[in-house]
Amino acid sequence: MRIFERLDELYAIGGGPGANRPFGSAGEERAHELVSGWLVEAGLEVERDAAANLIGRLPGSRPELPELWTGSHLDSVPEGGRLDGPLGVLSGLEAVERIGPGERTLAVIAFRGEEVGCIGSRARVTDVGNLPGAFVELHIEQGPRLERAGVPLAVVTAIVGYSRQTVTITGRAGHAGTTPMADRDDALCAAAERILSIREAARAIPESVATVGTLTIEPGGVNVIPGSVSFTVDARAPDRARLDRLLAAIGLETGVGVEPAMMDAAVVAAIRKAIISLGLPAVEVHSGAGHDAGILAAAGVPSAMLFVRSLNGGVSHSPDEHSSDEDVLLAIDALERALRILARLPSP
Repeated sequence: MRIFERLDELYAIGGGPGANRPFGSAGEERAHELVSGWLVEAGLEVERDAAANLIGRLPGSRPELPELWTGSHLDSVPEGGRLDGPLGVLSGLEAVERIGPGERTLAVIAFRGEEVGCIGSRARVTDVGNLPGAFVELHIEQGPRLERAGVPLAVVTAIVGYSRQTVTITGRAGHAGTTPMADRDDALCAAAERILSIREAARAIPESVATVGTLTIEPGGVNVIPGSVSFTVDARAPDRARLDRLLAAIGLETGVGVEPAMMDAAVVAAIRKAIISLGLPAVEVHSGAGHDAGILAAAGVPSAMLFVRSLNGGVSHSPDEHSSDEDVLLAIDALERALRILARLPSP
């Protein structure tokens, strides 16, 4: 089918293995050029805004009505997955083509630089006069919950907040061969204990996670007792209360970082209704990863997300990322129905 052929064409950009379209690269630009052509073929009016976000509009007969947007991003991490980002853009195009012209303007958007901090959507929301009436983002789950539950789709009710901080442990450097074990103040051993305590703190708070992703050891000699260790902590939780509780438990500053983004009740309800109309259970989840929908929601745009089941244990940001064709087609059906509900159009 057309959407899978287009996904493969985007996936091939930059060579392999995996998707290689980092923000600002020739690969990301090539992806935007391809999608721009597909938007034009579909009869949409195409523009690039000041941040180079790509927008294709199907004008409505009542331009005074707020626009209804759908889409995602086209950039990738190095050696990323086939579906992360492009699936939301291309599914949005398929859904808008099916719906066709109506009273409300429908738009498909491909944001720039989602993988490096949602650069395109952050730039877009600064232009308050050009925000949509609602935004629906279709995305793979990037986790194992739906696969474990045996369900293909879910509606996202919140996107986690997070805080990223650096911890430094200071000990005393010394000779690795001549300093007795009882006399050592080894910063790395102390850091290891702290890191394990961070893991246990996150396990104790439901739906919270904490990750130590980088570690710097000083002086860094093979025969030198570490005198100083710095490491990063990425802490995430679905709401502010749990995030602050997690930060306090691991001894970090509370009240800092990115706020959790709650999805709009009306948009959530439209997605839920669309899923149920397909004879599927309307499972509700939060997103453990950040998304453009969270940026728009924080700026006051009524937003929500539709998740598609990720297979292979939910792996993402990897060439092993996978969702079945059957689940993808169900997701497009659900997206179309949700957009029709939000636009107050008849169901197919």
